[in-house]
Amino acid sequence: MEESVEAQAAALFQQGLQLQQTGHWGDAERCYRQAIALADSFAEAHGNLGFVLDQQGDKEQAEACYRASIVRNPTIATIHLNLGALLARQKRHGEAEASYAAALALEPESSAVWSNLGALNLSLQREETAEACLRHAITLSAENANARFNLAYLQLRRGSWEEGWQLFESRDWYRALAQRLPFSRWQGQDLAGKTLLACYEAGHGDMIHLVRYIPLLKARGAHRVELLCHPALTTLLQTVEGVDAVHPFDGALPQATFDFWMPLLSAPLHFHTRPDNVPAPARYLQTDPDKRANWAGHLPPPAGRRVGLVWKGNPKFENDRDRSLAHLGMLSPLWDVPGVQYVSLQKGMGEDEVPACASELPLVHLGSAMQDFADAAAIIDQLDLVIAVDTAMAHLAGALGKPCWLLLPWYMTDWRWGAEGNTSVWYPQSMRLFRQSSDGDWETVIANVAQALRDSFPFARVPL
Repeated sequence: MEESVEAQAAALFQQGLQLQQTGHWGDAERCYRQAIALADSFAEAHGNLGFVLDQQGDKEQAEACYRASIVRNPTIATIHLNLGALLARQKRHGEAEASYAAALALEPESSAVWSNLGALNLSLQREETAEACLRHAITLSAENANARFNLAYLQLRRGSWEEGWQLFESRDWYRALAQRLPFSRWQGQDLAGKTLLACYEAGHGDMIHLVRYIPLLKARGAHRVELLCHPALTTLLQTVEGVDAVHPFDGALPQATFDFWMPLLSAPLHFHTRPDNVPAPARYLQTDPDKRANWAGHLPPPAGRRVGLVWKGNPKFENDRDRSLAHLGMLSPLWDVPGVQYVSLQKGMGEDEVPACASELPLVHLGSAMQDFADAAAIIDQLDLVIAVDTAMAHLAGALGKPCWLLLPWYMTDWRWGAEGNTSVWYPQSMRLFRQSSDGDWETVIANVAQALRDSFPFARVPL
């Protein structure tokens, strides 16, 4: 008997679902499109097509597919949830909230929807509502890692670190690495005479921020502490006090057998870190004298104050659109301050803006020539100040004890900078925070920075 059109469409849908679950987005897309061509009323196929298009970055078509699915069958809560998540990422907050409400009307006990609603309120700084939503999500499903992570983010930002660090253990960024490590994860046991491999997490900035805990591991009695990190950090992090060896994660794993391994973002938990006992040495990274001498010849003469600039971060970061400046030109008010010479530390995105602005915003661009963070450190060590958006370069300046003025977005401010204030418990002697008072208002932030420069550096401008 010939298979019906509906059965063919269902078979293609199942094939697409299997491909989707293994991350084969393009193949899954083809299956869903073929299923829809056979049965246009197939709401689930429209919805799953929207999901795979979303994963591939086609937001406009993904939204169209989600909405087509809802038209054909408005009773599938997951489609409303996925549409809400897409809208939230586009900062279409009212529409996202409406989509989550529609999902909850269908499935009021959905932990996933309550978690997403909590994350939406968290990003909008509605902290009480966010907390209520996230705690309800966890009540409905104690294993909801997203809800636990977002509640951790909220509590850490608030300064409620005891609960925050515990909840932060819900992250699973290191899952693939953990499967490759044939020894136990350190959970705070006695380290006397033991060996430990401290492992990378997330971005370069997180590593620079947290290697401050390496000396504390040695102080606990660890016989040997080695570090697995991003390749661009290997040379720099060899200067950390107490580290016995540093390995890049893109090479073979260390051959030594360790008693324990630890993801570095777990260190604050195991050392019971609170806002009033943060290990915050004035400086915990060092620079190579030969590298400093090499870069000295590329810097402006020291007649005026030398200020490093970083205006963009990694575009792959989830909140980069908010934390980064749209263009170097947004910093133009800084050039009205006399006596300051600017050095670009920008590498990657944004470098092409330097020559385009050269006639009006002269600066020495060194970012392209930097090979790794040891080079960046050697440059920063010879500057008077770094002005940066929330990137690894800001952490590097702080770790070197160099004054750093950090430009922070209002939307989804990172937990480590707290909810308010202009100082950081992590870099109390070197970091000054300049916060947006409303979403997207960089103009006021930059005007405040320019005024702070005038107040700090009141002497005649020295031309480049």
